[in-house]
Amino acid sequence: MTITVTGATGHLGRLAVLNLLDRGVAPGEIVAAVRTPANAADLAERGVQVREADYKRPDTLRTALAGTDRLLLVSSNVVGERASDHAAVVDAAVQAGVSLLAYTSILNADATAMKLAGEHQETEAHIRASGLPFVFLRNGWYTENYTASLAPTLEHGALLGAASDGKVAPAARADYAAAAGAVLTGEGHEGRAYELAGDREVTLRELAAIVADLAGKPVAYRQLPEAEFDGVLAGAGVPAAMATILADSDRGIDRGELRNDSGDLARLIGRPTTPIEDTFRAALQAVTA
Repeated sequence: MTITVTGATGHLGRLAVLNLLDRGVAPGEIVAAVRTPANAADLAERGVQVREADYKRPDTLRTALAGTDRLLLVSSNVVGERASDHAAVVDAAVQAGVSLLAYTSILNADATAMKLAGEHQETEAHIRASGLPFVFLRNGWYTENYTASLAPTLEHGALLGAASDGKVAPAARADYAAAAGAVLTGEGHEGRAYELAGDREVTLRELAAIVADLAGKPVAYRQLPEAEFDGVLAGAGVPAAMATILADSDRGIDRGELRNDSGDLARLIGRPTTPIEDTFRAALQAVTA
């Protein structure tokens, strides 16, 4: 059985490939489908097949997916182009006769009104219409969404956001990769939509308190109006379209749209999700090293 992972040099895709290897999948049965094969040299050295897969060049997708039995379509991070990029992969998967397509969507995709969800909803609809056997891995927030800005958070003693007292249940990116690995190597998942979130819900105020406790210095949550938070993100170098989406996502958190107590993530990975403190503790060590 050949398992292909798209975006295999990205954060989630690489972890998914490594999880498959950890599960004992033979390296030669894994395809890392990437836009720039040179960036996957370390995977190739471990025996993983590395194939070029450029969403804008359908011929590369057809070649990359040749012989694929199960496919993990890791969602693109190019806002405004995701739906068309994903559709190109889905169409190539149909031509390749893929037996199962797993797609990393967004938590509560059926109900959320967040701007971030729009292209995920389009992709889910395209997958359903394709006739391919599918699994939707509706990923919630990554804890790393917050550790990524840890340095400025510590520097200014403030975690900025527009989520008010809304709650979110983040999990480590590796947890979501492990869920993908479980689905790709398991049975009985066809037609399922898994709502994936961490075991523990927190407000951003509580998250700031966790950071303060671990760092041993004052860190407080600072609530901003959505438009102001959007501007802060853009000023920090976040592309304008993504800044708007992230600020809108905080309002979605305030509305409860990133809450879900299904327990699907812990069940799929066969253990509790990674404690928030563990991910931040590792990030702190990296920041202060």
